[in-house]
Amino acid sequence: MPRRIPGVHVIVLGIDPGVANTGYGVVAHDRGRLVALDGGVIETRAGEDAGARLVQIFARVGELMDGYAPDAVAVEDLYFGANANSAFAVGQARGVVILAAGQRRIPCRSYTPQQVKAAVCGSGRADKGQVQRMVQALLSLPELPSPDHAADALAVAVCHANHAPLTAALAVAQR
Repeated sequence: MPRRIPGVHVIVLGIDPGVANTGYGVVAHDRGRLVALDGGVIETRAGEDAGARLVQIFARVGELMDGYAPDAVAVEDLYFGANANSAFAVGQARGVVILAAGQRRIPCRSYTPQQVKAAVCGSGRADKGQVQRMVQALLSLPELPSPDHAADALAVAVCHANHAPLTAALAVAQR
């Protein structure tokens, strides 16, 4: 049974996708402020069959969706660096997350790393340390969020939680 928290209006599941490490963060709007409900990393073992690794990610993300009943899922977009194989693997992990959301009819939104950094830090060029410190401050966490993948997922959730009301207002205004 999903956990709905009294007074909480919006719950967002943020995802930092990867096959070896998929970060997740659950953030809620609680009486006008953002609160972290959960965060962590889904780890899969190197050398294991790729399909089995994706099944593990799919299953755990599904458990998070069923447990928290988020109003939205926010996923970080692919970053095409020097390693194309890594980008393809990240794309596969993103795909199973989007599939899990689609099966549950949960809206899913993607954000580039620069959009996430700009939403959290005010600059799309912020480094990982700046992102961690701002996530800690915005969510009133007693310590820096860690590991990095969990911190990044919380940042993605914060990005969407702050972006969604503006998007909804603009959609209403355009009608």
